[in-house]
Amino acid sequence: MSARKAGLGFILVTLFLDILGFGLIIPILPNLVKEFVGGDPGQAAVYSGWLISAYAVMQFICSPIMGSLSDRFGRRPVLLASNFGQGFDFILMGFAPSLGWLLVGRLIAGVTGASFGTATAYIADVSPPEKRAQNFGLIGIAFGLGFIFGPLLGGVLGHINLRLPFFAAAALTLANAAWGLFVLPESLDAQHRRPFSWARSNPIGTLKALSRYPLVTSLVAGVVLINIAQRGLESTWVLSSFTRFGWDELASSISLAVVGLTAAIVQGGLVRRIIPAVGERKALLGGVMIATLAFVGYAFAPAGWVIYAILPFGALGGIWNPAGQSLMSRSVPANEQGMLQGGLTSLTAITQIVGPPIATHLFEFFISPRAPFYLPGAAFLGGAVLMVIAVGLIIRAFAKHPEMPPAPALAAQPVT
Repeated sequence: MSARKAGLGFILVTLFLDILGFGLIIPILPNLVKEFVGGDPGQAAVYSGWLISAYAVMQFICSPIMGSLSDRFGRRPVLLASNFGQGFDFILMGFAPSLGWLLVGRLIAGVTGASFGTATAYIADVSPPEKRAQNFGLIGIAFGLGFIFGPLLGGVLGHINLRLPFFAAAALTLANAAWGLFVLPESLDAQHRRPFSWARSNPIGTLKALSRYPLVTSLVAGVVLINIAQRGLESTWVLSSFTRFGWDELASSISLAVVGLTAAIVQGGLVRRIIPAVGERKALLGGVMIATLAFVGYAFAPAGWVIYAILPFGALGGIWNPAGQSLMSRSVPANEQGMLQGGLTSLTAITQIVGPPIATHLFEFFISPRAPFYLPGAAFLGGAVLMVIAVGLIIRAFAKHPEMPPAPALAAQPVT
C-alpha cells in the first residue's frame, strides 16, 4: 500500500470514528440524561440539547486553532494528538457519575473533535482541484458508515448497559490512533506551511481572513442555516420517533443506521456521477432543495414506515455538502486549506450551539399543553423553513459570482 493510500485510509477511518462517536451517543444520551434528571423526558430533551451545544462551543473555539496549527506544523501531529485525546475522553464519559461530569466529557470531546477540519484539509492537500468534489465524498462515506454502525452500536450495547458504548468507542479510537503512528504520512510539505498567528486562529479572525474570498463569504450564510436545520434533526430524531411511533432505542438505532446506509450509497457512489454531470453549483442548489422537501416529509409523516420511504430521497439531498466544500476549497490556496476547513468546522460548531436547543425546545413546546396544536415534528418543519431561506441565499450568491474564481496560486501537493 502506498503512503498516500495508507494516509487516506487513516483519514477515512478517523472521520468514520468521529461520526461513530457522535452517532453512538444519539440513541443513548436522552436515556442516560433521564437517569440524572429523575426520568422526566421533557427535561431530558432540554439537557440533551445543552450537552450537544457544550460540545459545539468547544469546537467553535478550537477548530480554527487546530486548523492554523496544522497549517504551521502539518496535519499529522494534530490528527494523532486529537485521536488519542478523543479515545481517553470516551473512557471519562463512560465513567461519568453525574450530569456535571458528563458535561466535562462533552467539553473535552469538543476540543478533540475539532480536528475534523484538519482531516478535511488533509483530503484537500492530496486532491487535485478537479477531483476535490469527488474526494470530499469520502467525508460523506465516513458520515454514512458512522451513522450505520454508531447508532447500532449505541442501541445494541446501550440496551445491555448505557455506559458500554463509550468504552467500545474508546477502544476503537485508541486502536486507530496507534495505527496512525505507523501509517499516516504528512500531507503538507514545508514550503506550503505558514507561521502560526493568534489573529487568524480565533473564530472571528478566521472568518475575517476568509472574507478575502468572495464566493466563500457569499455561501457561508446559507451553509450555516442548512447545518442548523441538520443539527435540529439529529438532536430530536430519537425523541420525536419515540413520541410519535413508540420506537425504543433499538428501533431508533435501526432508523439511524438506514440514514447512514443511504448516505453512504449517495456519497460513495452517486456523488462521483452526479456532481461531474451537473456541476458543483447545480448539485449544491439541487441538493438543498431535495433536503428541504425531505424535512417537510419527516415533520408530517403519519407512521414510521413513511420515514423509511423518505430516507433514500433525503439522502440524495446530501450531494450539497461535497459540492459546496469543493466550491469553497477551490477558492483558497494550499497553505490556507487548514484555515478554511477549521473555519468551516467552527461555523458548523456554531450551528451545534444554537441548533439543538432551538430544536429541543420546539419539540418540548409542541408536545406540551401550552402549544396551540400538537406537532412532535415541529423541529423538522422549522428546519425546512431555514433551508428555504438558504436556497434563496445560495441563488443570490451564484448571481453575484457567476464565474468560478481563478485557480489558487499555490497548488495542493500530493503525498509522496
